[in-house]
Amino acid sequence: MPSDQRRAEQASQLKTLLEIAKALTSERELDRLLSLVVEAAAKVVSADRGTLFIVDQETGELWSKVAQGMGTSEIRVPRGQGIAGAVAITGEIANLSDAYADPRFNPAVDRATGYSTHNMLCVPLSNSRGDVVGVLQLLNKRDGNFDSEDEQLLLALGGQAAAALQNALLNEEISNLFEGFVQASVVAIEARDPTTAGHSERVARLSIGLAQTVQDVGTPAWSQVTFPLGQLLELRYAALLHDFGKVGVREDVLVKANKLYPMQRELLRARFDYAKRSLEVQHLRRTMLMLQHGATSADIAEQERWFREQSDQLDGLWQIVETANRPTVLAAQVSSTLEQLQHHLYLGPDERDHPLLTAEECEVLSIPRGTLSAVERLEIERHVSHTYRFLAQIPWSRALKRVPEIAHGHHERLTGSGYPLGLAGGEVCLEARIMAIADIYDALTAADRPYKKAVPHADALNILRSEAASGHVDAELVDLFAAEKVAERSNSGDPSIAKRVSGLF
Repeated sequence: MPSDQRRAEQASQLKTLLEIAKALTSERELDRLLSLVVEAAAKVVSADRGTLFIVDQETGELWSKVAQGMGTSEIRVPRGQGIAGAVAITGEIANLSDAYADPRFNPAVDRATGYSTHNMLCVPLSNSRGDVVGVLQLLNKRDGNFDSEDEQLLLALGGQAAAALQNALLNEEISNLFEGFVQASVVAIEARDPTTAGHSERVARLSIGLAQTVQDVGTPAWSQVTFPLGQLLELRYAALLHDFGKVGVREDVLVKANKLYPMQRELLRARFDYAKRSLEVQHLRRTMLMLQHGATSADIAEQERWFREQSDQLDGLWQIVETANRPTVLAAQVSSTLEQLQHHLYLGPDERDHPLLTAEECEVLSIPRGTLSAVERLEIERHVSHTYRFLAQIPWSRALKRVPEIAHGHHERLTGSGYPLGLAGGEVCLEARIMAIADIYDALTAADRPYKKAVPHADALNILRSEAASGHVDAELVDLFAAEKVAERSNSGDPSIAKRVSGLF
């Protein structure tokens, strides 16, 4: 080869190595990194195809994370077997001009794929401590056999690749560790309130689905929005951890199924039972006195009728209490009867009259909707602030620094009527708007809970549209959520959404 042509080729190879080195230092996503290494290696030594094996420290095997020409098939070989396995053990280069002439070569892969291996070059990827962390294997040089210059080029590339690979593996380990921490946090949340099991994961899935739809389809207001994988991961973590602050809410408030706590109801039930027994004692005393004074049978019958009416009235009042105690919308008639109950007296053990219903019990039973008093609702609402304080303590990376902000905003409403900050309009970020819709939808459609029944999908969409019409949530996002069937696709494991989410781990 003429010297000028050779120098030009060497300059091109060096330029390629520099470009690869630059790319390797900036790339942290393991799959993209390894594909880059294999493509670059094949290019720099003019090989037909390449494979990068990673040493699995747990099993002692080599496995093909990237194998050109193999599709999705994976090759696994014990360390020490085959050419790549031998290189992993010895840490020495293997340069074979005739692969089939080497007894270590395993032709099974060729037979399985229909490929014909002629020559081969394998170099170890060693870390700074000298440990082999991988093997780079190149097959069939296009113009002859691999030479010592190819070996040196791959060794130079391999040193850079090994360092980048170690960094990427470490980054993946840290990511997996953090993912485990997040999942453990979700378990802790759901342990406090088992009735909401799966809520955080479903909200995350719905949020990712709607975010992807915003990017792919768009709306007039959100037509130029993109969600890179890092931003989707940020949204996912915010959604998974949006309810973590519930660990700071009293458990009896968190799982309150009715307006009265069980102990309060039992106390009130005992009071009604005592009032009924007291009424019966009063009836028997009156009847005995009437008999002693020669009362007629008609008088006795009238007394009996009075007792039955009073007894039935107590039973009816108890039914009103039971009705009011449920988490349904309180009817005006029931509310009025509760007020009268405060003036309904019974004879206590001290032979004095007492109200059948205390003012405090009347106030609790008169909650117009749901089960929580104003004080309890405020305590529940504080879970968002608890969540923010917890998340703000975590040293998030630059790519995830908005997780606390997004989680903090999922109960804000565009009208400024939400909590905890009362943000309005443009103050509520897009991710928080997305999560608000996902959170409302799942809370409505989730399986029956002690304090509510599951709402059918169509009714849940109508409620979301009503919220949008009132200006509370983003109307364009709600329309997109319904029109593109985000809930149905997310819950059915739609491949497009599943593929997008799978890139987050």
